Amino acid sequence: MSKIRYERPVIKKLESGMPNKFGTRTEYLPMTHIDGVAVTRLVKEYGSPLFVFSEKTIHSTIKSARKAFETRYPRVQFAWSYKTNYLNAVCSIFHQEGSWAEVVSGFEYDKAISLGVDGRKIIFNGPEKSEEDLTKAITNDSLIHIDHLDELYSIAELAEILKKCPRVAIRVNMDTGIYPMWDRFGFNYENGQAWDAINKIMHSGKMELVGLHCHIGTFILAPSAYGIAASKLAELAISVEQKFKHEIMYIDLGGGFASRNTLKNAYLPGSDTNPTFDDFAESISTALLNSNFKKDKLPLLILETGRALIDEAGYLIGSVISNKRSSTGRRNTILDVGVNILFTAFWYDHKITPAQSFTQYTEDTCVFGPLCMNIDVIRENTELPLLNRGDQVVIHNVGAYNLTQWMQFIALRPNVVLVDKDGKTHVIRMRETLDNMNTMEKIPNHLKKFNL
Repeated sequence: MSKIRYERPVIKKLESGMPNKFGTRTEYLPMTHIDGVAVTRLVKEYGSPLFVFSEKTIHSTIKSARKAFETRYPRVQFAWSYKTNYLNAVCSIFHQEGSWAEVVSGFEYDKAISLGVDGRKIIFNGPEKSEEDLTKAITNDSLIHIDHLDELYSIAELAEILKKCPRVAIRVNMDTGIYPMWDRFGFNYENGQAWDAINKIMHSGKMELVGLHCHIGTFILAPSAYGIAASKLAELAISVEQKFKHEIMYIDLGGGFASRNTLKNAYLPGSDTNPTFDDFAESISTALLNSNFKKDKLPLLILETGRALIDEAGYLIGSVISNKRSSTGRRNTILDVGVNILFTAFWYDHKITPAQSFTQYTEDTCVFGPLCMNIDVIRENTELPLLNRGDQVVIHNVGAYNLTQWMQFIALRPNVVLVDKDGKTHVIRMRETLDNMNTMEKIPNHLKKFNL
């Protein structure tokens, strides 16, 4: 029996994550490749910072989500949430997988049409739909989800003018045990607003009420809340059938499923604790199947899932600019990735993995971006090896919202690359240039000349 090697005791302050003998680590192995493509090659060809999307991951994730729901409920339809990520290539992958389009603005609606989505398979949500937007949606026979009474009355007027009967649903907000409750959008279930809106639509005779919709919140960690929402929408649908002898064709439970990201101040990593598609599917399908719908009258279940379908497919490669010590002696690492392109750094503790080999020695590190703003913090604390200037890191689970909420601030926005199923790379959005910005600006003649 060999003698156990002596290790001197070390007292170390722990400020993040779950501890082990050496403190905390973000990753035990470097991430040198993304879907078989070397990070060094990606940076050499496309620059740093760089967004990279895995087509393979997108396909596998949507297939897993469909399987979770379709094995539990007979009629399921996914609709891709454009606001989550509306890059044309990303939207097209979801449409190839059979997802409809779910949009919340005239801009997104036009984008879906330009990609070739059948107008009848576009769900138009959101509180702001102009008369022009509604006219397009009615003409194209799209599904219009009514958010408020003013919109309801506008649709009724346009229906007469256009001599068409629009297909509509109402958005319903309700108490599902998630607080603070989202009651800004749609009509409330508990106080009777939703039933009042339904009666107005049914008695008007100018619209066809085909669905009921709710979106209870964002990054929901309690699948049971969706079960409550499904039960309440089912009750409304059955009430409509009983009073008006009218069948509700679909129930749309919106989005809000949590991805595998870790929320700030969470004690355990999201990859270990956040609900899965199976968890959400079990709660929703059980509620609908246990309702009073007849077997041959089950409504279509529509899901507008965004974040949970795309987050894991997105990576952000960054490079180390420098290392320094704060006034307290704490190690600070500065990357070329700022919150202007990683907006979700305000919500999540993104996993950061070195892209090259590293030693076993780590140190509690604060990771900053390059912007001249004190709020430009990528991770407030994480255990990282001692990275050197020019080293690369890979930031994980960045596919949702960063490319729709990013902004041109101080630095121009970078290239976005897709790695396809065969390991080939494609630029799906080119990096910005000064010319891109200048083409949008005009200088009055009296400001064109100056002397310094």
